[in-house]
Formats: sequence, structure tokens, C-alpha cells
Amino acid sequence: MKAGDKLGPYEILSPLGAGGMGEVYRARDSKLKREVALKVLPDDFANDPERMARFQREAEVLAALNHPNIAAIYGLEGNALVMELVEGEDLHGPLPVEIALQHARQMADALEYAHEKGIIHRDLKPANVKVTPEGVVKVLDFGLAKAIEDPGPPSDPASSPTLTLGATRMGVIMGTAAYMSPEQASGKTADRRSDIWSFGAVLYEMLAGKRAFAGESVSDTLATVLKLDPDWDALPAGTPASIRKLVRRCLTKDRKQRLQAIGEARIALENPRGDEPVAASAPSRSRLGLLWPAWLAAAVFAVALGALAFLHFREAPPPDRPLVRLDVDLGADVSLPPAASGGSSVVISPDGTRLVYASGSPVKLFARRLDQPKATELRGTEGADAPFFSPDGQWIGFYARNRLSKISVEGGAVVPLGVVPQSGGASWGEDGSILVSDLVGKRLLRIPAGGGQPETAAENANGEAALANPQTLPGGKSVLLTAVPSAGFNDVDRYTIEVLTLADRHRKTVVRGGTSARYLATSNGAGHLIYTNKATLFAVPFDPDKLETRGTAVPILDEVAYQGQTGTGQINVSRTGTLVYRRGGGSASRMETVQWVDPTGKREPLRAQPGEYSNLPRLSPDGKRLALLVNEGGSLDEWVYDLRRDTTTRLTFGGVGFTTPTWTPDGQHVVFGSIGKGLWWTRADGASQPQALTQSKNPQIPWSFTPDGKRLAYFDASGNYQIWTVPLEEHGGQWKAGEPEQFLKSQFFDQFPAFSPDGRWLAYDPTSRGGTTCTCGRFHRRRPGRAGNGRSRTAGARCRTGRPATHCCTNPATRSCR
Repeated sequence: MKAGDKLGPYEILSPLGAGGMGEVYRARDSKLKREVALKVLPDDFANDPERMARFQREAEVLAALNHPNIAAIYGLEGNALVMELVEGEDLHGPLPVEIALQHARQMADALEYAHEKGIIHRDLKPANVKVTPEGVVKVLDFGLAKAIEDPGPPSDPASSPTLTLGATRMGVIMGTAAYMSPEQASGKTADRRSDIWSFGAVLYEMLAGKRAFAGESVSDTLATVLKLDPDWDALPAGTPASIRKLVRRCLTKDRKQRLQAIGEARIALENPRGDEPVAASAPSRSRLGLLWPAWLAAAVFAVALGALAFLHFREAPPPDRPLVRLDVDLGADVSLPPAASGGSSVVISPDGTRLVYASGSPVKLFARRLDQPKATELRGTEGADAPFFSPDGQWIGFYARNRLSKISVEGGAVVPLGVVPQSGGASWGEDGSILVSDLVGKRLLRIPAGGGQPETAAENANGEAALANPQTLPGGKSVLLTAVPSAGFNDVDRYTIEVLTLADRHRKTVVRGGTSARYLATSNGAGHLIYTNKATLFAVPFDPDKLETRGTAVPILDEVAYQGQTGTGQINVSRTGTLVYRRGGGSASRMETVQWVDPTGKREPLRAQPGEYSNLPRLSPDGKRLALLVNEGGSLDEWVYDLRRDTTTRLTFGGVGFTTPTWTPDGQHVVFGSIGKGLWWTRADGASQPQALTQSKNPQIPWSFTPDGKRLAYFDASGNYQIWTVPLEEHGGQWKAGEPEQFLKSQFFDQFPAFSPDGRWLAYDPTSRGGTTCTCGRFHRRRPGRAGNGRSRTAGARCRTGRPATHCCTNPATRSCR
């Protein structure tokens, strides 16, 4: 096939390679708008109905594999297998010992997962393992050797380096000679232990830089596999003793004496130096760790019952420095909050001597010197989110209640700095200004460190949903940030890490598939970017002058807590090279329960199970159901919970939902907003597909209907929040929206509009300085473009204190709540 040829919905772009299992092409999927790999099977195979039918059955089983280190199989199109396109290099050696062990651990993880599913690879070799630019190992062609096996008589095994013949029948050879187990070389049945042999051969090659078994011909190679041992002296001197033992056990010719489960290899690789003696660490030796070469290992100090850890890096350590783990206890009363999208809940001072963390309920900030046993509460920081240090370490910035504030690290009065509707992180620059991510306005703001009017430092340039997690680079002329695409809001693999030059607002992508980037400088003038992709921490060399990465990113940790909805990693760094991270190995998002709260504050939990409930639940008009925005497995969707039946109904799939839902007056439908796609509606019983009402690239949050259901009030969450209304009509079960009309224009952040029971008034929250008030305006229709200020404070009305979640005006005389 050639470029431009089509196979079903797939258009051939270019060839990728060929082998005993067919030819492989890069192709474009015209339906799903993505690139894939097509493995086109040989004609003699494709023309055999019996073999194709059996291959179809095998492919269906393989397509069920879902693991981050296994290249996915999407399906079968004619005589071609549709697979995940993995960008990157084939595995090869020699590699530095630590890198080889990281790659091997990911391979072992993939094999363990497949073996638990009853699937054997049968052809594991370096050519079937790729390493992505982000350092993620992907095992290819899982189980295909069995799927493509020939049920007929065996052919000449020397005809191809990959022998894809009758894998499950006695007397038939299958595999690649140099990586084939002795039982495969003898024509015996392959099992899990055959994969373990191949794994050992690949690990040996990564370490030694040469094959464990080699010969001038296929038959010579097979003879070596059956009779000879590898050159064990070829393993590098820095190979840990436990790894030498592991490779020997994997390459034991008698499979009854061989390592029996690949999970044992994974365990050994997770702590490769665990069996070696570790010298006691004195306080003056706190700078243990590795930065070698072009990637990181470190001394780890566990804190708060394993919730945190510190890593300290320097530029040229001995390559055989062991990994040291020390425990430090923050105290039994410390309760770290769920991860936030704006950054880590634990940060370290620029000089690496002090921690600030959020704890308690309500959440408050605490400061603790690392040489002191107790922390000091920073009073007035209730509700604080994502703290950050000033460059001199004397101030703590934080976000709470729609505003950015600061407080001295020693405590004292909280100083308000400016209003930010929703923060995606902040960084305090050496020039005395703070760069803060405005998630609502989809921009980067600059706020003076002494307080003042925010200025736009950068805007959404490529249709992103957010510019988040900023970190000012040394010199203050550029900043790292995460660009979150509108179409992949919950998919970190689609995020990009970019460098923004502040003077001309030029942006350069430096990493694809990551978030929460931080720069670590070293004393020799070099540096690294560290960043996360879900629970994995990666490092890649970075040139701070040319603002570009050098080399390939490699994983250095796989136990970092992250925010489940946005993937924000819970990491922070000091100028001295110390990194602090929350340990968790999974999402550290809030697991909440749904509760009733009466006017006295008494709470009564409902029976809905705990979950990641985003924003505010909304009761149906009859009070029998609850509309919720739920993060389920990284997908943010709309759900309805039936209070009487204790059942849930999912209304959207794949992260379509974004904003808090609202009910129509008849309780039959739910309206919600979608990132970059305006307002949508769907049946509350899940019996219909969501349909669009409006089109807008800005976030639109629906909030209230008029009593007759013919007009919806919502607020546009871009720039300053502004309130709009839109007329709605229903025809034959289909809704149609008219032209939206702006209710008012103001300098305030106007939000949460609520119609009065007679539809004549609209109450809303004009958040001006981070507080919450309640203002009412008489509602009457205006022609588009004729919005006025319309603002009038209702006599005797006020908003209840607390979060804007109540949104109900109360009359002091009647104490009634609308």
C-alpha cells in the first residue's frame, strides 16, 4: 500500500515497517480524527477464511487489554489490525542502570497485567517495546504471535527472524531466536515463564549493551539459547546485586527453576537496592541524592505517614549512590486536604528550610520549619488553596473565596491582593509581581505583590480551556505553564507544557502529555524540568537559555498524588534543589458524600456513595432527585441521583459535562454547560442524547428558569462574570433557543442569577472584592445590545453568610428563604 490509499475509514500516510507478521503503516482515522497504526496481514493469511476467523476471535480478546504500558488494539478492518500509534524509539542498550531498571519495571507491570488476564506475549523483544518521548514504555504486539499462528505444517524457521508459526502445538517453533525461551526453541508449548525468559533477555541487553544469546544464523542462535549461558561479566559494575540475581533467575533454562511470576520481578525492580546495606544518615548529610546524567534519582524522606516525600538533587553524584528513605512525622492531627487543581497543598520555601501546608476542617494553612517539631497555624487563612512562597521566603500567597491574598510566614494580618474568580495556580516572580492562572477568563494574570488591579499577561491563543500551573523561570522573563485543550479537558495525555516569553507573549511547546511542570536548577548551570502525568513524575534536561528540552524524558517516581479531574500533580520545588511531593500513587481528589443540611447546621448523610462531586448539587423542583456533576474515572459528567430509590442515572459520557446542572421547572430535563460548546440539555431520565442550545467558546453556567420555563438565566464565566438570559421554546420534544440577551454590564463578577417565584425579579451575587453579597434587579426584557446596569439592592434583603452555595435571599421579618 502507498500514501493516499484507503482502507475503510483509514487513509494510509506512510509505511512504518514490515516483518513476519505483516506490513505496518501510519494511517489517519477519518471518523475519530486520530492517527493509528495499521498492521496489514499477508495475503496468504488474509485469504484463509479459517485463519481469519480465528484471528478475529483472538483479536477481540487482545482488544480487551487496557494498560498504560500496553499499546492498545482498536479493532480489525478487513485484513488489517488497527492499533494505537506509539511515537518513540525502540528499546535498545546499553542504558544507564537506573534508566534500564525504570524501563524494565514498566515492562514487568505490563506483563503482569496481561498474565493475570491469561494472555502471553510469546514474542517479547526490543523491537516490540517502544519508549515515548515522555519516557513511557509501551509493549507492542501483545499476543499477536499466537493470533497469527499457522495451523498448517511449519515452514523453514530461518525464513524470518520472527518465527510466527504454530505457537500452541508441540514441535513447532515460534518467536524471535535471540529472545526465545529454551522451551520455545525446542518446539514446546509456551507459557508465562517463556515471557519471563524473554524479559530477562531484554533486561540483560539494556544493561550490557549486547544480546544475551547470539549466533551467525538462526540455528546457531537457537543452539546458544539451548546450551550456553550469557556473559555475566558484561553486566555493568553498577548493577545492583538483586538485579544480577533477577536476570539469572529469568534466564534459567529449566523453566521449573526459573522465576515463576513476573510480579516478583516487578517487586525487585521497585526497590533494586533494597538488599544492599545503607549507611545511617546524619543531619549534615541531608543532601543525598542523584542527578545523573540527564535524569534523576534521589534520597527520599517520608513525611506524614507516607503522605509526603522530599527529594534533593545535585549535579554529579556517584552513580552507585543507594536510595535512602527516612521517616518524618507531621503529627497525628495533620489531615491534608484533597488535591486542588491550582497546585499542591504542600509547598517548600525557596531555601528548602520550611514547609507550608493546608490542613484541618475548615482548611487552614500551617507553617513549619524542618528543624522544628511543631507547626504554626496561620490565622485568617480559612479555605486556603494552593499556597505559594515569595522569592525571599517571607510571605505566603494563597487563593481563597475568589481572591488572591498573602500572609507573612510568621503569621499576622491577611493582605488581600486582587479578585480572581477561579485560580489554576500562581507563581511569585522576582520583579515583585504574581502571575496567576485565571481559569474562568482562560488567561494568565499579573497582580502586583502589594495588591492592585490585575493585568492580562497572556491569553488563550489556541482554543485552550485553561492556562494553568505557572512557574516563573529564573530571570523573570519567561514562565512555564500547562495548556489545557478544550477538547481534552480530562485527558492529561493531551495537555502540553509550554514556555511563555512575557515580553512578546510567544509560546513554545516543550512537553506533550504532562502537567504541573517545575524547573530545577543545578550549580553547573544546567537544569531539568520535572512534571507529572497522573501518578508518574518525569524529568527531562532543560536549557534555560534556549528554553528547550534536551534528550528524552524519563519516569523517576510513580507514586505522586494528583487531582483526579485536572491531573494536577502534588509537587513543589525549592531553589536549593529539593522537591516535596504528596505520596499517593493515585488521585488525591475529594471523596465526598451528599448530605442534607437543615437551617441549624445539622447534617444528615444521604445514602449516595462517596464520590468526586464537582461544584454544587441541584435539587429537582419536586425535591425527589438530585442533579450532580461527578468525576468518574477522569471523566467529568452529569448524573441524577434518585433520593427515594437510592439509584443514579448517568446523563453524559466522555467528559461532555462541565458546569453545574440546573433543572427545568417541570423536572423533566437538565441543562448544563460544556467546555467551549455552550449550553446543552438532556432528559433527566437519561432517555435522550444531549442536544445543544447555544454555541459559545466561553464557559456558560446555567442557573435559573422563569416559572413558565420559557427563559433561562445563566452567567458567562469569561473575564468578568456577566449575566445573560436566553428564551427557549419546545416543539415536539425538541428545544430551540432564541437570541441570548445580556441582563446587565458592570465591573463586578456577577454570578448565580435566580428568578423570583413570579419571574419579575432576578437575584444575583456581585462578587467585587472576594466577599459574597446578594443584589436584586427587576427583570424585564431588553433588546439585544441594550443591557443597562439595572442594579438595585432590595430593601431588607441580604445573602446568607458562607459559601455562595446557598444563594438565597432572606427577609429579616419572615426569615423565609426562597
